[in-house]
Amino acid sequence: MNRRHLLQLAALAPIVATTTQAAYLPIPRVGNARFTPTVNAYSFLEQLNANLADPTKGIDLFGVCDFCVKHDIEAVDLTGYFFPGYPKAPSDEYIARIKRYTHDRGITISGTGVKNDFATADPAVRAEGVALTKQWIEVAARLGAPVVRVFAGPQQKNPKDWQSAAGGASRDEVEKWMAEALRECAEHGEKQGVIVAVQNHGDFLCTGPEHVSLLKRVDHAWCGALVDTGKYLTADPYADIAMMVPHAVNWQIKETLGSSLKTPLADIKKLVKIIHDGGYRGFVPIETLAMGRKDYDPAAEVVKVLAAMRAAISELK
Repeated sequence: MNRRHLLQLAALAPIVATTTQAAYLPIPRVGNARFTPTVNAYSFLEQLNANLADPTKGIDLFGVCDFCVKHDIEAVDLTGYFFPGYPKAPSDEYIARIKRYTHDRGITISGTGVKNDFATADPAVRAEGVALTKQWIEVAARLGAPVVRVFAGPQQKNPKDWQSAAGGASRDEVEKWMAEALRECAEHGEKQGVIVAVQNHGDFLCTGPEHVSLLKRVDHAWCGALVDTGKYLTADPYADIAMMVPHAVNWQIKETLGSSLKTPLADIKKLVKIIHDGGYRGFVPIETLAMGRKDYDPAAEVVKVLAAMRAAISELK
């Protein structure tokens, strides 16, 4: 593990865990760890996009729900991009239909998510992201989903590219922009009973300390972390993941510790133990990615990770 990164983690840990004056505290958990692997619809990205372009092809969100039934998956995270008409809110008719569809199949809608950019120097773009997030907070409330996932900024090929989009602003200044936008979203989320979950996405947020720093600056109980296990770009991502378990309100469990087949495969047993030892309770969605594979089969990939997680959880029990 990188010594500098270890010192960052060690420095933040006591602040988060023990200081009553901290601006942001871990989520209070009641009872022993209890979590269930589920699925994020984004795993079916290519098929869902194909269906949006031509309803005779691919798979729609109802098909993803059927996949959950087939594999006894209790919940699904229905990414906003795949609702008809996104970024506009879906119609009341569509929301009613999918709510009834999931209910009849015993599936919980665990969350949804939007595309936004709070790292840009353009205040109009940030304001658009806030408006979009608020709109989808209301969609989530109507769906009965407790969480809306947001980004810090757009994903870049180079994690430092946020600096050019920020117009040369310092990291502290950009974090301030983000915190203001996220706090406004969280205030709206509190009114609707929906948590805003900010994801580490290999952009502005690449480490656990960066993730915690942003949450502390937001300083709102209705803004938490969506922990993407494949997007802590450090020498020891498991340390970052362990650091974030107390702040997690949602997850994306990836097959690799990155977004490329060249990055190490995730150690599912180790990951499950970290989540367990952190006392997490709730759903833990799996999100698989094509990562350039022409033979990528999302159903097979999700089932593979699902089986590994279920086996690891069973061993812990």
